[in-house]
Order: sequence, then C-alpha cells, then structure tokens
Amino acid sequence: MILQVTTGCSHNRCTFCGAYRDKPFADKPWQQIEADLDFAAAWCRRQTTLFLADGDALALPHAHMLTLLSRIREKMPWVRRVSAYATCQNIAAISDQHLREYRDLGLSRLYMGLESGHDPTLKSIAKGVDSSQMIVAGQRVRAAGIFLSVTCLLGIAGTDHSQDHALATASALNRMQPHQIAVLTLIMLANTPLYRLWTNGRFALPDSGQLLRELFSMVAALEPFRTQFHANHASNYLALSGRLPKDRQTILAAIDRALAGQMVLRPDQSRRL
Repeated sequence: MILQVTTGCSHNRCTFCGAYRDKPFADKPWQQIEADLDFAAAWCRRQTTLFLADGDALALPHAHMLTLLSRIREKMPWVRRVSAYATCQNIAAISDQHLREYRDLGLSRLYMGLESGHDPTLKSIAKGVDSSQMIVAGQRVRAAGIFLSVTCLLGIAGTDHSQDHALATASALNRMQPHQIAVLTLIMLANTPLYRLWTNGRFALPDSGQLLRELFSMVAALEPFRTQFHANHASNYLALSGRLPKDRQTILAAIDRALAGQMVLRPDQSRRL
C-alpha cells in the first residue's frame, strides 16, 4: 500500500532529481489521511506492507507522526512493515528517542539517498549535507533498530571524479553499514539543473564501461559487513543482486565479464527510473 502523507519533498534542491520539481512541499490534510486509512482498512486486507509517500514523510511534526503510526496499527493490525523515504536533514532533526518511538509504533524501514560519499559531488548536486552528516544519520537509524536501506547513484560524479566517487561512497557505506545497499544509475531528466549542465557541455556523463568500473571499485572497497546488495534497478546497464560479503566475488566476476563483452547490457532505450 502507498499512503500519501506529504506532497513533494522538503529539500527538493538536488540537481539530478526531477520527481518533485514542480510540486510544492506540504503536509497532506489529516482529514484526507484518515479517509485513506479507512479505505485501506476496508479494502486492503491482503496487503501487509505500507509505504508513506511522498518524498520524506519524516518531515511530519513529531505529534503528527505518532498519531499516524498509531492509527495504522489500530486500523490495520495485519500490516507487518511500514516504510518511508528519509532525508539526512529530517533524520538529523529527530531525536534518538523519537526514532525509537517510531520503531516501536511500527516504522521498520527507512530509505535514505546517500547518492555519493564524495563531498565535492554532494556539494555540486546540492544535496545540502556532507558525507559525515550522512554517515551519522545512517548510524542513528540503525541504532534505533530501524532497517536502513541506502541508495547510491552511479555516474553522479561525472567522468572526472568517477573513481573518487566510487571509493568515497564505499568508505561512507563501510561506516554506516546499512542493512541494504541499492545502486542505481544516473538518468538525465529534462526538468533538472544537471540536465542543463549536461546539454551545455559542463557535465560529462560516464559511458557504460566507466559506470561498470565505478561499480566494481565500489563493491571491491566494501568491508565485509553483512548487507543485502541490489544493483538490479531498471536504470542500471547490468542487473546484479546478492548478499555481501558472501556474494562479493560472484558480483565482481560478473562485472568483469560485462567489461570483457561477455554479458549483454541493458540497452539505453530500455533503461528507466
């Protein structure tokens, strides 16, 4: 189930993201949320997971969030997992105690967009935070007992800093040790500032070979902490998935075969966000 509790994104400045570019951020009126919950309680009894949309439900005031999670538990006790996107800024604004309260009321998974551990790249894409702040936010989510999924974005540093981005991102992940790593590949969207830089020749997008080498370096530099690894998103040229560290060599070998032309890559016309 997808329950919309906010519209837009409270940050909405990332230069690569076009998802909420023309949508002002706002909390959804509580009356509408209650009506949606009543509908879900009556008609969604087979759905056991629920996602709080849009861009970052954690921007809701604390009291509002407590009421929301309590209502979900009260009206839909069969829901086993409630999840949401979470910006670093919104995590930073929430105390450890409040994070634990959310967990106790059923918020069990948060998806945080790291994108890169490379500070110059984070600055250039207007992420609004640096890698040290990202790391602390991720560590605090884990410490609260909430499943942490972290997204990384191949190609976001361009051609000049591709390997710097790969190694710095691995370093940040090593310190966060998220339960899940999700790797996507940058796709240019016409309504974004980064697209305009690209079309003006001020940003060079790595080709498929460079992106695969970026991915190889990132995976190779990860320390042996246990995590789910997914690089099977539709934006990627090569679909990979496994558990680390157990499947590290299998994943690296697959990237090697792809670089050697021994595996078919997803064509550009088939890649999607």
